[in-house]
Amino acid sequence: MSEVAWKLADVAEWEAARASGAYAGSALDLADGFIHLSTGAQLAETARKHYAGRRDLVLVEVALADLGDTLKFEPSRGGDLFPHIYGALPFSAVRGERRLHVDEAGVMQFDDGATGWG
Repeated sequence: MSEVAWKLADVAEWEAARASGAYAGSALDLADGFIHLSTGAQLAETARKHYAGRRDLVLVEVALADLGDTLKFEPSRGGDLFPHIYGALPFSAVRGERRLHVDEAGVMQFDDGATGWG
């Protein structure tokens, strides 16, 4: 399995969570009972499918080893195994953050002008 996974989050929600020391998740995460992450291979499709046309996002790199037993890989889209966090995402597991938006075609556009996420 991968050593890292990725979370797309609303910047305002992310910054509000920073004050508390942990990210509890988006409205969808809270409704589903876990925080949705994507592996590097899954990220582009997640952005296209769920975030097309969204601005003011942050892409968060998460060290999976730091999540302990709160991390579960479970089947989702097409039976592919996705990383899910059962509990809050602690900022101690965050290895990096990048601001971005996802254009109408579902392509991630990074505010720093760089391409790729790894």
